[in-house]
Amino acid sequence: MELQKIIEIMAKYTHKFEVRWGDIDANRHLANSSYVQYCAQARMGFMHKHKMGISQQNRWGIGAVVLHERYSFFQEIFADRTVYVTVEVDGVSEDGGMWRFVHKFYLPDGTHCATGEATGVWIDTMLRKMTSPPEEIMECLKPYMTEGTKTLSKADLKELPFRPQNISVAELLAK
Repeated sequence: MELQKIIEIMAKYTHKFEVRWGDIDANRHLANSSYVQYCAQARMGFMHKHKMGISQQNRWGIGAVVLHERYSFFQEIFADRTVYVTVEVDGVSEDGGMWRFVHKFYLPDGTHCATGEATGVWIDTMLRKMTSPPEEIMECLKPYMTEGTKTLSKADLKELPFRPQNISVAELLAK
């Protein structure tokens, strides 16, 4: 069975990328920033496919905001290769306002090259505050949830590893 079909059965959504010259770094492999961009594009492709893309979000007055991302790398990905990036719902709050997606990077031969995780929230784009999305979004996410999908809460956001630490501009310039 072709890898894309296997991944579709497993993760239900994949986005196919052709690694371009501009996606690689000085080490001639996929740049860290490209992993972030590929994950974002895979999520937007997923949302667009399920009628919750940018234009629909604009109509609803909401936007998806990533609060934290992290990655683990297992195998290099080089230019002129095909890579498949999955979108899996790893967690969602009861009201859908918080979410976590896991992305897995695969080569056509099935080699698992990297895993990324993005945790975020929906915001009201006028108020710039966290909000619950329309019920349609929860309906779109449900088929992608598994027994392992975690129910997120505000405590999960508080457990994110970094906190703001404001300083004065004078203190910043003095260093």
